[in-house]
Amino acid sequence: MELTGQSTNRLALVLLYVVGTLGVFVEPPQPVTQQRSLAESQTRLPCRYQVQVGEKVVQVTWFKQLPGGTKDQIITAHFEDGQTEFGRYTGRVRFESEEPMQNSALLIPSTEESDEGRYTCHISAFPNGNFERHVTLAVWILPISSLDPEVLMEGQSFRLAASCRAIGRPTPLVSWDTDLPGQVQNRSKNAGSVSSFFSLHPLRSMNGKKLDCLVWHPALQQPRRISNQLVVQYPPDATISTDTANWFIGLENAELMCSTGGQPRSQNITWTWGGGALPDGTAVVGERLVFRRPLRLNDSGVYECTAKNSVGTGKSEYLMSVGETSRFTGGSTLDKNLLVIICSSAGALVLLLVIIVLLVNRHHRQKNAKLVRALGEKTQEIDTLSRQASFRRLNSLSSDPRGQPEDYALLRVDSRMKNSQGSLEPPTYIDSPSILDGKWGPVDELGRPVIWNDGHSSLRGAETDGEKEERRRRVESYLKNSNMSLDSGLPSSLVPVKAQQDEGGVGPRDSDPQPHREGDSPQSVAQGREDDEDSGSYQISEALTNHFYYSNGVLRPKPHSNAILLSPRPQII
Repeated sequence: MELTGQSTNRLALVLLYVVGTLGVFVEPPQPVTQQRSLAESQTRLPCRYQVQVGEKVVQVTWFKQLPGGTKDQIITAHFEDGQTEFGRYTGRVRFESEEPMQNSALLIPSTEESDEGRYTCHISAFPNGNFERHVTLAVWILPISSLDPEVLMEGQSFRLAASCRAIGRPTPLVSWDTDLPGQVQNRSKNAGSVSSFFSLHPLRSMNGKKLDCLVWHPALQQPRRISNQLVVQYPPDATISTDTANWFIGLENAELMCSTGGQPRSQNITWTWGGGALPDGTAVVGERLVFRRPLRLNDSGVYECTAKNSVGTGKSEYLMSVGETSRFTGGSTLDKNLLVIICSSAGALVLLLVIIVLLVNRHHRQKNAKLVRALGEKTQEIDTLSRQASFRRLNSLSSDPRGQPEDYALLRVDSRMKNSQGSLEPPTYIDSPSILDGKWGPVDELGRPVIWNDGHSSLRGAETDGEKEERRRRVESYLKNSNMSLDSGLPSSLVPVKAQQDEGGVGPRDSDPQPHREGDSPQSVAQGREDDEDSGSYQISEALTNHFYYSNGVLRPKPHSNAILLSPRPQII
């Protein structure tokens, strides 16, 4: 019998499995599903069965599996009897749809931590049988956190500054965000709570510094921050200050300021004068001591400010010395005068620099203009000299051996000599108005030397050596007197008139001419003439040697630094 019963049960299970596999679940698609939910929030457990042709869902039931392996029925929906809630779930759960035979999802409006567990959705369909889906629910609790700061005092030993606690599911993490130097200690409990403690050595400079607690949890997208500022109490540090350092009789609106500081801020401030009461006409307004009248000479003395808080007391003293007059009255005027002097000096210096620049600029302009004028004058002078030289070449009748071709000058000299020899008669030395005596010998009315044949026939014949020498000397004397100044190296046309007269030009000389006296014999006169001619020949030879030289039988001038050589144009004789 037992074997028969076991065989029957196995057959029923196989049939149930085969029939169950025929059903189709829209959600959840997997037989077992994991799901998370937050406490105090709504939780939805999915379950929807899709019927086949000729099939009908007659009942839907939700169960919760208990730790001992038993099941706790939550809610049931029958296609004829309606919905039924069981036990402690009454009023806490419901179906999502009003047609639970079509949508069998279960809703828990306010999820509790005790709702965590494994749930089963059981579907009874006719004629195919029963079908199930299993959902494992995990309930998370958002962390509950708190921070407890400590009030510290300056001078205390190393101690706890703040503690931060958090509880949640799963267990959260706690950290600190601060720049303060300190130590952190964490403690955890099994109930999902954690605590963190921050300790340090309190200093006055740490007062008001940031000491934030950060709580980390998987259900939070970013850590939760609990803001906090460290509080370190210390006694006030009183300091008296003033905007006026010059106290004198008659000063109005005088006041002293007492800066207390401290933590907590002092609200009790007292003023004393010389250890006693304040002078009349004064009042304490907050942290200020105000003189509501002009200062007097007897207001001088030591003023003391005392500030108190819950930690301690701070004091400060100030010595006020009231003078008869302001110490800075004269100084202010002196400073103003000095400032005026400095500004005036700076302006004068700038003006002087501007004037200097203008004068220098003007000097350079004048200098440039003067140079331009001088250059123009030089250019004009050069042009004038060039024109004068051109006119002189065109209009001059003299034959300068330095300015004309040498052959042409010799031809002119030879022609004059021929005319003189062929036409002139022997000169008469006594009482002859037509003949003038020159430095180098007798000359005619044209200033030319007189050449004669010493009593011989006037016709030219064969010349002796003496006659040739005499003619050469006369030619040299003529060249010197008529064409140029041997001393200056310039043509006779460029030598001053006085110099030409001194050297022997047209007209008699004052020093050289010696008129014939009556009674002188012709022989004595001739002897004197020969002596004069010898002396003149020597001087002519010396002058020619210094200023001329012969080349190929031609008399040529020597180069001279003051000589002006002009290129003459050919003249027609």
